[in-house]
Order: sequence, then C-alpha cells, then structure tokens
Amino acid sequence: MQNQIFNEDCIAGMAARIPDASVDLVITDPPFGIEFQAKKANYNRKGGRVLEGYNEVKGADYLAFTQGWLGEVRRVLKPEGSLYIFSGWNYLKDLLIALDDLDFTLVNHLVWKYQFGLVTTRKYVTSHYHILFAGIDEKKRRFFPYARFDKDERHPDGGSAHYKDKEDVWNIPREYWTGDVKTPTKLPAEIIRKILAYSSLPGDVVLDPFLGSGQVAVVSQLEGRRYLGFEVVPEYFEFAQKRLSSGQYRIKAEE
Repeated sequence: MQNQIFNEDCIAGMAARIPDASVDLVITDPPFGIEFQAKKANYNRKGGRVLEGYNEVKGADYLAFTQGWLGEVRRVLKPEGSLYIFSGWNYLKDLLIALDDLDFTLVNHLVWKYQFGLVTTRKYVTSHYHILFAGIDEKKRRFFPYARFDKDERHPDGGSAHYKDKEDVWNIPREYWTGDVKTPTKLPAEIIRKILAYSSLPGDVVLDPFLGSGQVAVVSQLEGRRYLGFEVVPEYFEFAQKRLSSGQYRIKAEE
C-alpha cells in the first residue's frame, strides 16, 4: 500500500489496511488535548480561511487514546524505521509513558523553536514545540548523518555545518499562508524536509496517522517518498486530497 490517504479513524484504519512492519517512517502531530479552538483568530489569521472541524481529544482520555494509535504504529513500523511525534507540553507525559509501555526506544527529545507564541499575562510565553524521535531496534534503525551537509562542509557562522544542523534545538519559522486555505495547525515544510532527509530515502513509505492539511504527505510526495495518511475530518481530508492530486503546495482561498 502506498500513495493513499483515508477519511477514517487512524486506529481502525491502520489495523485494517496496513500490514505489519511495512512503514519506513512516521511523522505526526496528534491532537493537543487542550480544548483547542480551531476558528480562533490566533496569529492574526482570518477565521473565514481556516477550515472547520478540528477534532479534539479529552484530556482524561488522552493516555488511552495515545496507547491505541501508538500501538498500531508500533505494529506497522519496520525495525529499521523511525517515529517523530510533535507535541505541546500539556500531555507530553502521556506520550512518554505510552512510548515506554510499548517498548519504543526514545532516541532524542528535540525542541522546535518557532518565531512567536500567544501573548500571556499570567505565565511565560510558549514559543516552542517538543519533537519525540523514537525507534524500535537501535541496531537496525537508519539515520543518514550527512544527508543535508557534507562531512567537511562549513557553516556560514563558523564550525561544522552538519553538526549545527543536527543540534537538538531547531529554529524553524512557522509558515504564513496569507490569502490561502489552511487548517488551524500545520507544520512548516522545512521541518518535514529535514526529518525526511535524516530518517528516510527516496521511495520509502511515510505515514501520518493525523494528516490534517496533508502537509506530511504533500512534502513527502515532493521529496520522492511514498505516503500514507488518515484524517477523520472530512473537510481536512478533502483539502489534503486536493493538494495531493493537484500537485499544489498552497491553494488560494475563494473570496
């Protein structure tokens, strides 16, 4: 199975559709569990261009929900494959517990530092995201350390270019999609390209159980990887399908 996305629950979908040990890489940004308001005008975006239907998970159910979808990921991921999970801090502990319970190996706890957060008055501004990088078999897990920079290449600011690129804090700006259709949350293409380079090869199968706008699948397609994905919200699924079938990275909103 390859180059397909499905408008269905990922736990049932993975169980029914994806064979054991058939996926090379999983990149996913699961629901937040924080009563996220998809239409709220965060980051100066216009609500009319933000697609409806964001599907949230109750905090009390988050650990069981996480164990459910991660259990299927554990089954479908190849021993040499890798898993990257994006998370806020609120339910990070549930992800770590589930990874440990399912016998994943946590390889790195990365931090994505982006250029802005929401203004606060009673706490510090959150302007970063956690990325949990995990695998199954450390003897077999693949990693391509010079995929983006040659071993002897120098960084413009001095020092080793590949060393700086592989540090565990990633300063990558969020993308502005001014005037385009969008989902309320999306990963920048650069962060997906970086993961694809270090943890996959052209032709590999990349899975996103929580597809949203289709960002992981779209960038995987552009980078010569095969993709699989699941999305329960019909509007998001249709948007992702339109991007994949048209070959368009961004789609203009109809005024």
